[in-house]
Amino acid sequence: MRSPASPEEVDSWLRSHGWHPDLHNRVEADRLIDARVRDSARQDFPMAPWGAMREFVSRYAGLEFPAPLAPERVFVADPTLGYEGDAEDITELSAEVGRKLFPVGYEFGESGIVLMDDLGRFFYLHHTGPYFLGENEAHALSSLMRGDQDEVDDYCV
Repeated sequence: MRSPASPEEVDSWLRSHGWHPDLHNRVEADRLIDARVRDSARQDFPMAPWGAMREFVSRYAGLEFPAPLAPERVFVADPTLGYEGDAEDITELSAEVGRKLFPVGYEFGESGIVLMDDLGRFFYLHHTGPYFLGENEAHALSSLMRGDQDEVDDYCV
């Protein structure tokens, strides 16, 4: 994976699509997360959210972020988007990386699920397999902006 975009580049990308640092849509984030919890239980692979994950979704819920060089790829911080059976796939990836995972968004165009682990790292579950987006929110947003991913193998237990 190439080095991340500068904080200024990422900030400009986010702001150009309606984001600002004081944005916290907690009501919408809780609604989306609670729907995902119910859906994962319905799929018999229950997932449980945590504070930092809820905070991430609340900062970006309701906004769409098209990738500058590939505008058909749009990141949306909506954990409810996915596919039937995805809770099992997320549970399997969670076991591979040895950490709790929860969806925090989705990427239209590529139909990939963006996941956060309980260490604050980000992963990308795509139909071609799982990928790593970054060690933290800043790196993950840069990866989503640029379309960068890394092989997940280096992050498995």
